[in-house]
Amino acid sequence: PVAATNVPDRLDTRDWNVQIGCKPGTVGMPLPGTACRVVDPDSHTTLPVGTDGMILIGGVQVMTGYLDDPQRTAKAVIEIDSLRWYRSGDRGHLDEDGFLTIVDRYSRFAKIGGEMISLTRVEDAIREALDDKDSELLAVNVPDERKGERIVLLVEDGADADGMREAIGACGLHPLMMPAEVRVVAGIPKLGSGKLDIRAARALASKAASAPREETVA
Repeated sequence: PVAATNVPDRLDTRDWNVQIGCKPGTVGMPLPGTACRVVDPDSHTTLPVGTDGMILIGGVQVMTGYLDDPQRTAKAVIEIDSLRWYRSGDRGHLDEDGFLTIVDRYSRFAKIGGEMISLTRVEDAIREALDDKDSELLAVNVPDERKGERIVLLVEDGADADGMREAIGACGLHPLMMPAEVRVVAGIPKLGSGKLDIRAARALASKAASAPREETVA
């Protein structure tokens, strides 16, 4: 169901003020009957305007839960201030006018040394370093005994892995964003829809991470 949208700006001819309905880069404002709240993903404390956090969706369209699956329901639907909220899994923020911006999916973040690292930003930085916006690569997070998690970069067979490691090492990427390993795989896992299969990719990276780590970048 739709939760928020941008609409055309409107000129009020009574006072000639413009009612802003659209802000580029945002997903707009909540629809009538819908509420958005941005909270800390762990404590569910409401965060200040402009602060990134877990986006919650409230309203009559929020389901009561998954059929015969209370455990999954408890992860997706919570009650705050006597209202039922859906944990969207999206990370983003609200601005001072109530427009919602989505930054990334929480499933696309790695928690390293207590810091949340966007895997999308890691991929974008690496593509920029390689000067190749179309590189077939995927950064995933795998468990790490020392840091909690670490980043493994998967690249498709045929890619210049050695050149990629050299470029990554020289691009000045923040140490926490630096992939611990670059692994060459037969193909980046994808769903039947063509979207990335993050679960399969993470499983593939975990298998690769258990192998000898002669390809470590940092």
